[in-house]
This record gives sequence, C-alpha cells and structure tokens, in this order.
Amino acid sequence: MPPRHLIDPATARGVYPILGSLVAPRPIGWVSTRSVDGVDNLAPHSFYMLVSTAPPIVMISSMGEKDTIRNARATGEFVVAGTPSNLRDAVNETGVEFAAHVSEFDAVGLTREPSERVAPCRVLESPYALECRVVDIIEMGNGILLFGEVILIAIDESAMREGRVHAADLDLVARHGGMEWSRAGEIFDLPRMTLGEFEAGRGEGSVLPSPNIP
Repeated sequence: MPPRHLIDPATARGVYPILGSLVAPRPIGWVSTRSVDGVDNLAPHSFYMLVSTAPPIVMISSMGEKDTIRNARATGEFVVAGTPSNLRDAVNETGVEFAAHVSEFDAVGLTREPSERVAPCRVLESPYALECRVVDIIEMGNGILLFGEVILIAIDESAMREGRVHAADLDLVARHGGMEWSRAGEIFDLPRMTLGEFEAGRGEGSVLPSPNIP
C-alpha cells in the first residue's frame, strides 16, 4: 500500500480546498434568479447535482446566503443553465460579487431568453436550461441547499440525436479545486452490467472475495 496523507477535518485549518480537489470534476449549475425588485441575477455554482428523477429534482448548495438563495427563497423560482466551454470566461465573470442591484446578464454581456414557466430568464447562449420551482431550502453546516423541481427542460436541437442528448455537443466545463477547471475530454459508452453478465465474464461462481475476509 502506498503511504497516505491523513487529514482530520476537525483539526485541519481548512478542508475546503482539499475536498474541492477530491470531489471532482463537478458540474457547474449556472443559476439565474430574479429578485423581488426585478433584477436578473446569474451565478455559477459548482456544488450542483441531480437528486431525483420522479419527480425531477436538482440541488444547488451555496456556501452562505448569496443572491441566488435570497432570490429563490423570496420568489420560489430559478433556472439552471449549462456551461459550455466557449462561455467559460463568461461563467467565471458571473462569479464576481457584483452589488445586488447589478444584473450579471448586463455586466457580462449575456442575452436574456424568456422562460416558458418561470420568471427568471434563461441564458440564450447556453445549450440547455432547466426551469425550476423551489421545493425546499435546507441549511446544513455552512451550506445552504436549494432544491428545485424541474418543470421544463429546454435543450438546443443541435445537441439532440435520436431523442438523446449528445454530450460532446454540449462541451460542458467542470470545476476542480483552486483555479482548476476542465472540459469533458474523451466520452465513451460503457453499458451497466447485470449480475449475470458479471459472473459470466468472470467465470461461473466467481464473485470476488473481500480482501478483509480470509
């Protein structure tokens, strides 16, 4: 066994940069909200994931009460856009802490596209948008978890092939630790195996033993 560097989160000065590098690559949710005063906010969130498919629910985790959370809490709506490589500079720029009355759409030079079912705008230049209604907002540690039910999915036709999303055409960027970002790189098909297929490939009855069991 190679030597391991051990870190105790209870005594370490900070685990955020470490975990940010290990729990990676992380998809970026480019979240648009509209304030009660009508200001269109747009911010990238790399703590973003799919929680449920029936009903379809996504989650954004924000480290602290930021405009995204305040607006979603007040209005009950938000939109998540995709972050293609050709927009990575714009995605990064929308992470600047502008004043609450400043719209990132205007500051960065992005185009508003009206949503179908919610007030917050889509990003016209982005290849997809998930229109969401807030399901719940939960505080956990220093994170504020925003859960939204996806009530409409809008995808560029160019990214669809025979009813399926073609990941290479989305060309999304992801976040790692520190200043590190990445593109998807090689994308390949790997069908999920059944138990029968696994056992047939290994030889009959060849379920691997646990290394801790003699």
